[in-house]
Amino acid sequence: MNRYPRNMIGHGPTPPDAAWPGGAKIAVSLVLNYEEGGENNVLHGDAGSEAFLSDIAGAAPWPGQRHWNMESIYEYGARAGFWRLHRLFTGMSIPVTVYGVATALARSPEQVAAMRSAGWEIASHGLKWVEHKDMPEAEERRQIAEAIRLHTEVVGERPLGWYTGRCSTNTLRLTAEEGGFAWISDTYDDDLPYWVEVGTRDQLVIPYTLEANDMRFATSPGYTEGEQFFTYLRDSFDTLYAEGEAGAAKMFSIGLHCRLIGRPGKIAGLKRFLDYAQSHEGVWFPRRIDIARHWAEAHPHQRVERPSKMTHADFTARFGGIFEHSPWIAERAWNLELGPAHDRAAGVHNALTRVFRSAARSDRLAVLQAHPDLAGKLAAARRLTEHSAAEQAGAGLDALTDAERAEFERLNTAYVAKHGFPFIIAVRDHDKAGILAAFQRRLAHDTETEFTAACAQVERIAELRLQALLP
Repeated sequence: MNRYPRNMIGHGPTPPDAAWPGGAKIAVSLVLNYEEGGENNVLHGDAGSEAFLSDIAGAAPWPGQRHWNMESIYEYGARAGFWRLHRLFTGMSIPVTVYGVATALARSPEQVAAMRSAGWEIASHGLKWVEHKDMPEAEERRQIAEAIRLHTEVVGERPLGWYTGRCSTNTLRLTAEEGGFAWISDTYDDDLPYWVEVGTRDQLVIPYTLEANDMRFATSPGYTEGEQFFTYLRDSFDTLYAEGEAGAAKMFSIGLHCRLIGRPGKIAGLKRFLDYAQSHEGVWFPRRIDIARHWAEAHPHQRVERPSKMTHADFTARFGGIFEHSPWIAERAWNLELGPAHDRAAGVHNALTRVFRSAARSDRLAVLQAHPDLAGKLAAARRLTEHSAAEQAGAGLDALTDAERAEFERLNTAYVAKHGFPFIIAVRDHDKAGILAAFQRRLAHDTETEFTAACAQVERIAELRLQALLP
């Protein structure tokens, strides 16, 4: 079975109404990454110094050595930046979520006490602020468990949220399998939360951000001054706020780091943005646990049958009749590279039509010939497929006058005699008069034109049938 695991559809073209509390038009989630004391350092048992997200241009690890300048920049985040941000957020009565590296929290008891006193959520940011991409699965599982244990010991309660950041392809699955997280944020793929199914667990994911993030002060391309950060945050806010006013409320995540945005010239841009956001009505500043609890209540997960996970037999049984009397199309479609994007009507339709379009002309002709005449003998004998019977009845073709029935019979006979296959039209797109008019018009076409038109109509009929079965 050829299956593609990445999800390219998400909530689709019509995302759900977030229904934020109080009718808020936007949820602004402020995240403060607390990594100071958890970064790479030979004092922490690491092979070398840290080189990521600092104001040292072009920093590289120093193998086997302490990097005094790098250490002091991280220490600034704990000693000065954190407190400047604490004063800002508490002074504006804005709660935040902390992504706390467990070993960093253990080395910062006064900061942890201040977080708790402010009512901030302290989520887990892993055991250490190190790269996970090459970490063996068993070791990553062990570190996740140790991060939770140490976090619980230091903070006084286990974390309900998780974000690794420098993660592996296993991270989201492993944290979901742990079973105790209300939310996980190791994705950047949406403006709304969503659910993933990991075994028997339904795990809520709250996507994070790397662009509305002060890390851009330390990466290229990035920000060089607070005003640029403010401008980007404001423009993002304005776009999302307008969508919320139009009835499609979204979430706006903002990523912050004590050693970066905590600098005086950078925090000014953040302060300007918060003043701007608070000047608008209908703005909710939740912690991520608040978003998770709201989403679980307002949008609980419901497991549904997913075409990409069906067996060959089940897929064929479910979709074998979408193309009239042609189950071979579904049989072949199951062997395509299917994935989450094929779990909706448009995805299954695309898979089926790919098989139909690439089939030999003789096979496509057989599909056309498998269709019944409109209001013909099969209809009169009630021998239509369930799909065809419902479609013809919906267009009123099961209640024709004698004169109308005679006209359909005349047209059917003439059309088949000329083209070698019955007249095919997606009757759900037309009323009885429109069907007759199309019939009379298309009877004059050459066979090649009608073959192309009939194939297009077969695909449209399949699309309408699938829309009745799937979202």
